[in-house]
Amino acid sequence: MQLIEKIKSKKALVGVVGLGYVGLPMAVAVARKGYEVIGIDVSDYAVEHVNKGKNYIGDVDDEELKQLVEKQVLSATKDYTALKEADVILIAVPTPLDKYQQPDSSYVKSSVDSLVDIVKENTLIILESTTYPGTTEEILAKAFQDKGFKLGENIYIAFSPERVDPGNKEYKTANTPKVVGGITDKCNMISEVFYQQTLDAPVYLVSSPAVAEMEKIYENTFRNINIALANEMTILCERMGIDIWEVIEAAKTKPYGFMAFNPGPGIGGHCIPLDPFYLTWKAREYGYHTRLIELAGEINNHMPEFVVNKLQKMLNSKGIALSQARVMLLGAAYKKDIEDMRESPIQDLMIILEKYQSKFDYNDPYIPSFHNEINNKTYHSVELENIENYDAVVIVTDHSAYDYHGIARKAKMVLDTRNACRKIEDQKIVRL
Repeated sequence: MQLIEKIKSKKALVGVVGLGYVGLPMAVAVARKGYEVIGIDVSDYAVEHVNKGKNYIGDVDDEELKQLVEKQVLSATKDYTALKEADVILIAVPTPLDKYQQPDSSYVKSSVDSLVDIVKENTLIILESTTYPGTTEEILAKAFQDKGFKLGENIYIAFSPERVDPGNKEYKTANTPKVVGGITDKCNMISEVFYQQTLDAPVYLVSSPAVAEMEKIYENTFRNINIALANEMTILCERMGIDIWEVIEAAKTKPYGFMAFNPGPGIGGHCIPLDPFYLTWKAREYGYHTRLIELAGEINNHMPEFVVNKLQKMLNSKGIALSQARVMLLGAAYKKDIEDMRESPIQDLMIILEKYQSKFDYNDPYIPSFHNEINNKTYHSVELENIENYDAVVIVTDHSAYDYHGIARKAKMVLDTRNACRKIEDQKIVRL
C-alpha cells in the first residue's frame, strides 16, 4: 500500500494540529525520526516561536527544537491549506469543559471542519485530544463520510490518547506505550505502522476508537478516585490525631495489592480534574449516574478549603486571625518542577484567602506571573528574601529548587501540603 510505503520510507508529510503540551512534543518526536512535519496552531505566539526555533513547552528540548527548525523538517503555520498534501495528520487540540462542566468539543469540530475540505484521499487522521467515548466516530468519521470519503478505504481514522506527563524525567512522548483504536482494522494497521516508525515504544491496538477513548478516561479517573481516597483519609486522620504520611509509608511496604497515592491541596493539570466529567456527562446519555466518580470530585474540590481551615487553626493557636495574617504561598504550578498552571489548586486557595481578607503573596521559580481565571486577577511572584516577615508559609507545590531547611529555619510557621519537609524535625512545621 502506497501510504504505508511512504510512512516506512519517511517520505510521508506529517501534520500536527495544535502545538501545545501534547502537539509540540509529538511534532518534535516525529521530526526527530526524519519526517517533514508541519504544525498548525491558531496562536500567533506558538507559530512564531516554533518558526524561530524557540521553545515554550517544558518537555521539549530547546536545542533539539532549534536544530529541527534549522534543518527545515519542522515548521508551523496558522493556514490549514499547508496540510493539503499531508499523508498523516495528528489532532491535538484542547478539549476543555464549559461553564456547565460539560465537554467543549468546539476545538475538535473546528479543526475537522478546516481539514475536511482540504485533505486528500488516502490520508491517516488520528485524534489525540482527550475526550468522551464516541467523539472520533461522531465528529471525525461522520464529517469525512458526509464529504464522500469511505472509511478504511480512502480515508483512515483512529483515536490514540495522549499520555503526556509534564515533568516526568523517565517517560516522554517518544517512549511511552501508545494505545490506538481505529475505525476499521486497516485504520488500526496503518496507525500501528506510523507509531512504530515514529516512537520508541510498544503500540497496543484496541478494537475501536471508543475503547481507546474510554481507556484514557479510565486511566485518569483511576487516579482521581485514588487521590480522593488519600485526601479523605487525610481529613479523617487529622481528626483522629494520626499522621497520614506515616500511614502511607507503612502501607507502601506491602509488595502487592497497594499503590500509593498522596494527598494534597487539590488536584490540577488538564487531565485529572477534567477527564472524569467527560465520562459523567456521557453516562447520562445511557441513563447511568457515576456516583463514585462525582463523589471523588467533590472530595478533591474540597481540599483547598480544608487547607485554609487548617492554616486558620495554626494561626489561631498563635493568637493571629486569618484576616490579619500575611501568608506566603510557595509554588503555583500544579505539580513540582514544571511551569504548567492549568487547574492549579493555588487559584482556589487564593480565592478562599481573599474571602477571609487575608493578605498573601506567592513565589514560584517557574511562573513569574499568572492570571487567575476564577477572579480575573493577575498575580506576580515575589522574592523569598523576607520570608520571616510572613505569619505563615504554605507549601503548595514542592519544587526541588526550594531550600526547605532554610525555609523552615526562617519561617514562623509552615503548613506543608506536599510532605516536602518530611526529613526536617521542627515544631513549626505542620503537615497536611
